Amino acid sequence: MLFAQEFPPIIKYSSSVYGAGNQNWMISQDDKNYLYFANNDGLLEYNGTSWQLYPGPNETIIRSVKVIGNKVYTGSYMNFGYWTRNANGKLKYTSLSDSIKNKILDDEQFWNILKYDQWILFQSLNRIYIYDTKTKKFKIVAPGNGVVKSFSQKNAIYFQTIKEGLFEIESGEAKLVSDHPILKKFTIANVFTTDEGLILQTQLDGIYKLVGNSLTRIVTDIDSELKSDFVYSSQRLKDGSFALGTVSNGVFILTDKGKLRYHLSQRKGLSNNTALSLFEDRDQNLWIGLDNGINCINVQSPVHSFTDDTGALGTVYASAVYNGMLYIGTNQGLFCKPTESNSDFKFISGTKGQVWSLFKYDNTLFCGHDSGTFIVSNDTARPIFSASGSWKFESVPNHPNLLLQGNYFGLSVLEKINNQWVFKNKIHGFDYSSRYFEITKNLEIYVSHEYKGIFRLKPDASFSKTNGFYAYKNPEKGQSASLTTFNNHIYYAYKGGIFKLNPKTRLFEKDSLLSSIFEKDEYTSGKLIVDNSNKIWLFSKNYIHYFSASKLSNQLKQNIIPIPSSLTNSMLGYENITQISKSTYLIGTTDGYYTLNIDDLSFKNYNVLITDITTNKQNETFNNAAIYHEGSFHSNENNITLNYTVPEYNKYINSEYQYLLEGFQNEWSEWSTKATANFKNLPPGKYTFKVRAKYANTILPNIAVYNFEVLKPWYRTNLALFVYFLLAVAIGYFINKAYRNYYQKQKEKLIEENNLLLEIQELENEQRLMKLRNEQLSQDVDNKNRELAVSTMSLNSKNELLAFIKEDLKKTAQNDSSNIKSVISTINKNITEEDSWNVFKEAFDNADKDFLKRIKQMHPALTPNDLRLCAYLRLNLSSKEIAPLFNISVRSVEIKRYRLRKKMDLQHENGLVEYILSV
Repeated sequence: MLFAQEFPPIIKYSSSVYGAGNQNWMISQDDKNYLYFANNDGLLEYNGTSWQLYPGPNETIIRSVKVIGNKVYTGSYMNFGYWTRNANGKLKYTSLSDSIKNKILDDEQFWNILKYDQWILFQSLNRIYIYDTKTKKFKIVAPGNGVVKSFSQKNAIYFQTIKEGLFEIESGEAKLVSDHPILKKFTIANVFTTDEGLILQTQLDGIYKLVGNSLTRIVTDIDSELKSDFVYSSQRLKDGSFALGTVSNGVFILTDKGKLRYHLSQRKGLSNNTALSLFEDRDQNLWIGLDNGINCINVQSPVHSFTDDTGALGTVYASAVYNGMLYIGTNQGLFCKPTESNSDFKFISGTKGQVWSLFKYDNTLFCGHDSGTFIVSNDTARPIFSASGSWKFESVPNHPNLLLQGNYFGLSVLEKINNQWVFKNKIHGFDYSSRYFEITKNLEIYVSHEYKGIFRLKPDASFSKTNGFYAYKNPEKGQSASLTTFNNHIYYAYKGGIFKLNPKTRLFEKDSLLSSIFEKDEYTSGKLIVDNSNKIWLFSKNYIHYFSASKLSNQLKQNIIPIPSSLTNSMLGYENITQISKSTYLIGTTDGYYTLNIDDLSFKNYNVLITDITTNKQNETFNNAAIYHEGSFHSNENNITLNYTVPEYNKYINSEYQYLLEGFQNEWSEWSTKATANFKNLPPGKYTFKVRAKYANTILPNIAVYNFEVLKPWYRTNLALFVYFLLAVAIGYFINKAYRNYYQKQKEKLIEENNLLLEIQELENEQRLMKLRNEQLSQDVDNKNRELAVSTMSLNSKNELLAFIKEDLKKTAQNDSSNIKSVISTINKNITEEDSWNVFKEAFDNADKDFLKRIKQMHPALTPNDLRLCAYLRLNLSSKEIAPLFNISVRSVEIKRYRLRKKMDLQHENGLVEYILSV
């Protein structure tokens, strides 16, 4: 037997998940939906995505927590106070009890915090400290027998004193409400108000109603348990229900009439049986602070689950409601229980093994089993076919007494004879496994085989055989592919998409609307299921989809249930969903099943919030940054991490996020369940970070925005740029000045060089002119030398002529001696050498100044005749030309030249003429 109550979803948080102590004493919530837990290790905060632990004052256990306004008040060992949020989003503690430290009792702990108007009450087991938030003053209520517990209801504060009864605080004083013996004997766990009076939940004696002085018991379904299970915590829920947390038997949830709604324990889904604290949040989730962990129950969820922790049930592959019974087919057999009851599941004898399908037809329930086919009636099953395992069943159009069943080795026929269904025959000619098949109105059968693809065949009129079959090449085979009929059309689904059979061409054509659910890597299984309401169901990675025919058009209407396959624990490829009532569906899982009421699928709009921002330098620890105003970070703190959340606590729905960093990105990121964004090495500049969220496939209305700036490094700031500008101007000035000086020097140098060149050119010109002059002078000298030589030659010729005439006259003088002698005397006067030399010397000195002086100075021993010979040699005259000038023979001239060489002491290799010309 299996206890078969279906429970709302339970989310379990172990101490290793939230990173704090095991025990959680009190719970509260702020206006942002953040939750706070009084934990053994301190104040524990949960924002729906991440946990944050704040150690208590002096690292003591925090026993109580209460959010009031924007402050989180806590009570601990010999200390109480409040926490406020810093600019960086983190909480900081301020003690109130330090101002009255001398009044705190030794070893006093504060177990409860209450609010009434402007007063906040901190309750220990000895006294109640009343803090006036306006005057900042305290008043202490100190009953003689201490305070067991205190309670806040509407406009009243109550507390219980052991052996004295229930009191109310009025005007700061204790006023007795009731000293009934039961209230003096039993500890009150909680007090609730009604229009008639008070409802008192005791720890060990059930629930009572106090009207005036009359105390009466409220009868519930669990009175016997309430007398033995020790109710430690209790909570009145918004729908009027009561949640009771016990020390050893989990949590009971009762209706306002005292009827048991749920009993949750460790065996039935809780992490622990000791509920130290209960709290209902704004979404009507029930939080349980356990002795070992934290649990959250989605009490109002449209999803309820049955989990088989024993393993006796196994993985659910099929389900059906038939004749007031719920049947569950699993890998371990067929089980049943009456619907609408919490009774146990019963195993149906003879069905041990794998159940593949349950099919209702002709007021008969058929079971497809690994060992064949069964007909099920109440809690019994009768086998009618055992030759092969049976996958599924389909009715045959226009043949109400025939059923077609898919088997491990082909197709077979069941027939109704004498009001009994029996095996008729196997369809011969087709022997492939037929897990999925559909039959058309013209009796063509389409079969989907996971490893071979789609086949088409048509049996003969007796459904006994088929003459061959056609194998489709397109669409292709696919893992977890399936085939079904919806709206009189056959659909085939696999990873490549969903295809619809065209009845005219008998080809499969891709359906873009249905195929869209497998986009963006959403494919997990091609399982297609059509329910009794003519809805087609499909499953993807993050959603359950169903399509229904529109009443106003031929278009299909899509509906999306944001429940991911990872949370529902479905068996991929073997998903199953059964309509068990008008709006309730049962979906099998690997360890039980869950039910879903699609009419209750309404989701609240939340806000996405940025929770904290951290920055760090390269390879250094992270620092928290302010999140409530624009951020400004140094250039080396450009590794920035932003965390965000949607503070919701639904087990089956994951929030998805999309972010955009303006100034760095141009497009939004892909949707992701990751609630953090990290940017490394951001360049200097101004940025705007935006994050939006999608919850239950609906984009939430708000966008969380954070503006920040990464500052430029000091060497790129405006001041630095201004300094750089000044330096640049100064450097430019000095460079310009240097260039000007350089170019001035270059100019001066160039001018100097030009002047020098001009001077050189002028000198060259002068040299040229001098050369020309020298050449002219040399030419003049040569001319004069030539003239001198000509004149000398002329003189020589004259002397020769005169000498010749004189000789002729001497010959004729014998006849006329007196006249001839006179002529001869005249001739002698004209051919005197002295006169000739003097004339030559004067002409020679004019042509070659100071030569004779220079040669005389060089060779003092030279005689006038030697000087005369030198002059003639200077004129480059030959010995033959010189001889007449001396009136001597050529031989005598040669002797003169020899003697002259000796006087000049010339070496043999030195020529006389060359020497004289060089002087």
